[in-house]
Amino acid sequence: MKTLLNIVIAALMLLSVNAVSAQNSKADKKAAKELAVMNKIDSVNYTFKATYMIPLQGPGRPIVTNDYDLRVKKDSVIAYLPFFGRVYMKAPINSNDGGLKFTSTKFDYKTTTKKKGGWRVTIIIKDTDKANRITLDISPNGSATLVTVGNFRDAITFYGNIVTDNK
Repeated sequence: MKTLLNIVIAALMLLSVNAVSAQNSKADKKAAKELAVMNKIDSVNYTFKATYMIPLQGPGRPIVTNDYDLRVKKDSVIAYLPFFGRVYMKAPINSNDGGLKFTSTKFDYKTTTKKKGGWRVTIIIKDTDKANRITLDISPNGSATLVTVGNFRDAITFYGNIVTDNK
């Protein structure tokens, strides 16, 4: 009976050590992810991948392809995002001009740290009429909300993630 009790105690000790090490590795992974996101934001060289969008009018839609993104670099902002909503004037002449597709080299970039962690990035675009202002709310874990506002289009919101790998 004593040997059975010793075996059970030893097994419980092994399981508890394994659980503690798993929690530590999970915390380490979370800290590494937060550090990677912070480094990307600080370097002004990151990509937002959109996974869901909500137009100003109408239901939200999942984005099923992995192609739509916003790339932010120190010298340029490159947008390739879908658009569903109302365009007030300057409608695209051909079907390839639809969506929020532009490259900007004239923009103001401002980052502020949020109180509960994360960042708010505001980009004022000066050389395209497809979007005047882009606001990114980025959490420490890399999830982000992007809102675009333009003169001739309804505002649209995208949910997605900041890509932290070096692709």
